[in-house]
This record gives sequence, structure tokens and C-alpha cells, in this order.
Amino acid sequence: MTDIDWDVLHAAARDAQEHAYAPYSRYRVGAAALVTDGRVISGCNVENASYGLTLCAECGLVSDLHRSGGGQLVAFVCVNGHGETIMPCGRCRQLLFEHAIPGMLLDTVSGIRTIDEVLPDAWGPRDLQEAGR
Repeated sequence: MTDIDWDVLHAAARDAQEHAYAPYSRYRVGAAALVTDGRVISGCNVENASYGLTLCAECGLVSDLHRSGGGQLVAFVCVNGHGETIMPCGRCRQLLFEHAIPGMLLDTVSGIRTIDEVLPDAWGPRDLQEAGR
């Protein structure tokens, strides 16, 4: 995982935020990730007048993951409208965890971290499989 081109991911995230629909908060967000098969996928936030139905950029990214062939996330970055790295919210960390390889890397405001560092003691699909046995 040392050959991740973070510049490519940041460029894709910056491009994605340009397509954000953020008429209420004006806080544009773009996200990009590297997939196990080498694809780079992206997503942007899409607001809604009710706010509670707003979709984070990570939601669009996971939708793009499945739309474009599936796989698992290897590396991830999220940026604001100024291109600055931002941290995914807790809900989105859970979403990313469910679609990540073990130890997926995130470029965060405090440097490169693993998904386990930004969502410690996560609960997910493997737990449901275990419970069903």
C-alpha cells in the first residue's frame, strides 16, 4: 500500500466537490478513493432542503463504487470547497468501514491513518455473519 498516489486522489476529490449540490450550507465536499482493482472513484455531497436527507460525499462515493463494478476501498481522501483535507463524520466512517479492505488508509487532517484508527472497535458485516452462525 505504499504506492498510493495521494495527489491523484486529492485531484479527483477536488474535481468531485466542484459538482456538489450545496445551495443551503454552501459547504462543498468531494471524496475520492482507490479501489482494489485500481479504479479511482469519487463522490460529492448533495444537500436537501430538509437537511436530514442530505447525502454526504462518501455516500456518493460508495454508490459510485457499486455502480462501477464493486470491490473494496484501499485508500480514501475527503476535501472541502477550498481543497483542504477534512475528516469524514462518524456516520460516513461507518459507511467507509463496511466497504474497505482491512487497514484501509485515509488521508486525514492529522495525517495518514487506518480505518481502524478513525473508527476504533468498529462493528460491521463480519459481526453480523458471526451472529448468524
